[in-house]
Amino acid sequence: MESFNERESRKKEVIAIIGAGISGLLACKYAITKGFDPIVFESESSIGGVWSKTIESTKLQTPKPLYQFSDFPWPDSVTEMFPDHQTVLEYIESYARHFDLLRHIHFNSKVLSLSYEDGEPSLSGDWNDAFSSKGKWNVNVQDTLTLSTQVYQVDFVIVCVGRFSQVPNIPEFPPKKGAEAFEGQVIHSMEYSNMDPETAANFVKGKHVAIVGFQKSGMDIAMECSTINAGTERPCTVVIRTPHWNLPDFFPWGLNLGYLYLTRFSELTVHKPGEGLALSLLATTLSPLRWALSKFVEIYIRRKHRLAKHGMVPDHSFLNEFSSCSLSIVPEGFYDRVEEGSIKLVKRAESVGFSKEGMMLKGQAEPLKSDLVILSTGFKGIDKLKHIFESKKYQDFIAGLDDSAAVPLYRECIHPRIPQLAIIGFSESITNLYTSEIRCRWLAELLDGKFKVPSIKVMEKDIAEWDKYKRRYSYNKYYRNSCIAALHVWHNDQLCKDMGWNPKRKKGFWDEWFQPYGPMDYRG
Repeated sequence: MESFNERESRKKEVIAIIGAGISGLLACKYAITKGFDPIVFESESSIGGVWSKTIESTKLQTPKPLYQFSDFPWPDSVTEMFPDHQTVLEYIESYARHFDLLRHIHFNSKVLSLSYEDGEPSLSGDWNDAFSSKGKWNVNVQDTLTLSTQVYQVDFVIVCVGRFSQVPNIPEFPPKKGAEAFEGQVIHSMEYSNMDPETAANFVKGKHVAIVGFQKSGMDIAMECSTINAGTERPCTVVIRTPHWNLPDFFPWGLNLGYLYLTRFSELTVHKPGEGLALSLLATTLSPLRWALSKFVEIYIRRKHRLAKHGMVPDHSFLNEFSSCSLSIVPEGFYDRVEEGSIKLVKRAESVGFSKEGMMLKGQAEPLKSDLVILSTGFKGIDKLKHIFESKKYQDFIAGLDDSAAVPLYRECIHPRIPQLAIIGFSESITNLYTSEIRCRWLAELLDGKFKVPSIKVMEKDIAEWDKYKRRYSYNKYYRNSCIAALHVWHNDQLCKDMGWNPKRKKGFWDEWFQPYGPMDYRG
């Protein structure tokens, strides 16, 4: 229990946090360490974000050592390298209880909108301190049980809504060939994920199921469907628009992938934002090594999954995949089921529409006959983020006028032209818990006045440099993921320097340059 003096010493500024997933819990925990008393608004009745409602067979996508809190390691009882979703959720819940975060959370509280009182600030000048006496944020919150609303006025807002929920990405279908033309059912994978295991099993049982999409949720649903409808009489059909370098595991040819892409040395092969002439020349010189590393992993995946046999070799490189944060681990036995016929792959479908009997694919005269179509086509994360703002100007700042740009965030945390607000957990990495934690620590130091961000002009120049990097290495349409995976150490170095920490976190030359970096390197 807090003492009276401890409560009295808490800072007077009010911080609102939107979302009680991984990033929201971390933001809450580190705000508390600086003496704040944050309010967390969570639209659901429980914590955990995407882990609270997911497909039954889903497992962790990164090795357990890379997905853990720096001050709350996995318990010894969890021995799997890739724990199942229930184990991950229990770990997250244990973290929240250990640091007494639940008392800060308002459950069943959906934030409808944010508005900045006293008008919008000048578009010139500096972001200055995290707190300003000139403005407050009004947080319009709805109780999802009673539907009543309440407006909270706060000094700072931390938006932790993530990008993988609430607003499904529904493809555009040709005129008169939308879902309404189909006699069967069409749902998004989000709806399937929200079902309990028994309901989900009954929903697909005995049906010809087609899945559109070939990333994690699509593969997991296909595996569940093929298990429930065992055999080849009712195969689950996966319609694939873009083949991906989906991993069989994290250890190509027995070597931990971290040694290839998560070390300080590996990042020397990649051109970096603000790198200077020497590092630029070094990255150019090491380009053959960069190519070789990518081919090393590609050959492993090709052979392990027999991609050529299945016509599933991607056109882009593994580095493009990694730099887009679009990697997934293929469920065990997936391609065995493809070969036995309980899962069928329809490759490189350029466009999808519907007829009465099923899906119409470009270049095919006959429809793909189905009873149920599940769209595993991702989410419109940027739309969800921008529409939380009442101000059209702020919406445009977030999404761009043509809805084609990545969200422009300095240090992947704050928008230079939106005051007293941070966005955590939107920009991606290969392991989002690890990334969100150091960003939340950076933000806590900023809120505590330990450092100041530079001018708007300097921040926007830095954002433009990162934008150039993302466009250079990300695969095509996945550019908007704002992925920093291939420059994880470089990104963290910048945050460390801002906070006054030594960015070199390991002991000895060899470890510093050739050992993978992970969350435990940033303890204390």
